[in-house]
Amino acid sequence: MKKIDHIGIAVKDIEVSNVLFEKLLGVSPYKLEEVESESVLTSFFKTDTNKIELLAATNPDSPIAKFLEKKGEGIHHIAFEVQNIQDEIKRLKGEGFVVLNEIPKKGADNKLVVFLHPKSTNGVLIELCQSI
Repeated sequence: MKKIDHIGIAVKDIEVSNVLFEKLLGVSPYKLEEVESESVLTSFFKTDTNKIELLAATNPDSPIAKFLEKKGEGIHHIAFEVQNIQDEIKRLKGEGFVVLNEIPKKGADNKLVVFLHPKSTNGVLIELCQSI
């Protein structure tokens, strides 16, 4: 793994949260994007080398909606940038980690993404992402 790519934060209202994070970080989001396959609307902020992704549900049955219902707003995942996502899947499975989607899918911000089950990562949802 190269570095932390971003931290994902689940929010109830992306517009309200955008205003809050604009004030907090002193920058506007550089990208708003809907990922239909995940029923999520994303908003990305960047400061120097750090990125924050806000995630809001677009469907009440989506994974983000279920997360918000169960845990409320807050940190949803930590994403790590990888050079070769297929190699990392193979390596991490060999180390005993549980991969939620073994076939990478297109995520937000021009990335291929795979998630590791929180039960195998001390309760933290881990995303692996590779630039497309």
